[in-house]
Amino acid sequence: MNLSFEVITEADIPELTQVMTRAFDDDARKHLGVEKGGPEGYDTGDFFRTWLFGRKETDGWKVTADGKAVGGIIVWILPHGNNILGTIFIDPDFQDRGIGSAAWGFIEKKYPQTKSWRLTTPKFATKNHFFYETKCGFTRVDSDRILGRPADEYVYRKERKT
Repeated sequence: MNLSFEVITEADIPELTQVMTRAFDDDARKHLGVEKGGPEGYDTGDFFRTWLFGRKETDGWKVTADGKAVGGIIVWILPHGNNILGTIFIDPDFQDRGIGSAAWGFIEKKYPQTKSWRLTTPKFATKNHFFYETKCGFTRVDSDRILGRPADEYVYRKERKT
């Protein structure tokens, strides 16, 4: 499988919204027993308009496998190198093939000046916890000075080794 990472453009929103919808709805079915579920705007494209194109410090990457969009990444690049992984999602039909790990590897190489990464993920999303802790090397923390302590979510942080 030939993976590539391309800057997300506004023209990518419809296609990536479909991928994001499949990914979040799959989690909702598996973990919550409901057909649909995700952050506000995940199924309309508004998520990208708000969290990617509505912020100047944000970068977005489309993940493609053999030319087909299979996922996306949004990162917030903050002053002083303490950055946030806003989201990473992979189409359920392409999960468990190493694409998520490759995407995280791409991010770490793309932003070598990062001192630390942080993220939040729903408490119910146990597969995410395994991925972030085991595959990516994050540590779950009680709270974070940037992210606080969101309700119903876990906070993860990864300090860059120098």
